[in-house]
Amino acid sequence: MKLVENYSDTEVIEMLREEHVSDLTIKFLYRNYYKGSSIYIMQNQGSRQDAEDIFQEVVITFIELVKNGKFRGESSVKTFMYSLCRFTWLNELKRRGRALVREEKFENTKSLNEKDVSFALVERETKSQIMEILDSLGEVCKKILVAYYYDNLTMKEILPLVDFQNEQVLRNKKYKCLKSIEQMLTADPQFAVRFKKALSYGQ
Repeated sequence: MKLVENYSDTEVIEMLREEHVSDLTIKFLYRNYYKGSSIYIMQNQGSRQDAEDIFQEVVITFIELVKNGKFRGESSVKTFMYSLCRFTWLNELKRRGRALVREEKFENTKSLNEKDVSFALVERETKSQIMEILDSLGEVCKKILVAYYYDNLTMKEILPLVDFQNEQVLRNKKYKCLKSIEQMLTADPQFAVRFKKALSYGQ
């Protein structure tokens, strides 16, 4: 049997395209790419548990990209997964309301090769789906959720934008909007996972 350390990028992609991804392939991804990603996360405000959770999400996302033909091989698997890990962790930090000071410097110096076109495409598709769902909720829900999750406004700042008596009424409406989204997403569990990463469900 071939040692997992010796798989080429081409062989890895071929194995990920199989209907059932083997445990051997998953172990290869962890053995070869987890360490670099975990170091980055733990050096940038993350814990070991954060590193494990994020990398697990990255592996799932990468497999989906490969199976859907959206990984074009414009960068190596190692570079792509590291970039995917960075992107996912930075989004998580933003969701938690933190700021990664060194990220701006890193953005100014990193190589353009790290900007994989295939991942950017997936992100645009996901955002487009999110906006379609928000549109279907009606103008009020869309205004509240966009202001809260994308513009990072507080309930107090959002209140003048909508016709509600007080912040508690606004919070109740926000909760109802999210519940409506939750019901709509039951038909697409995979997208529901990505959607919940884009929007924090915290009240």
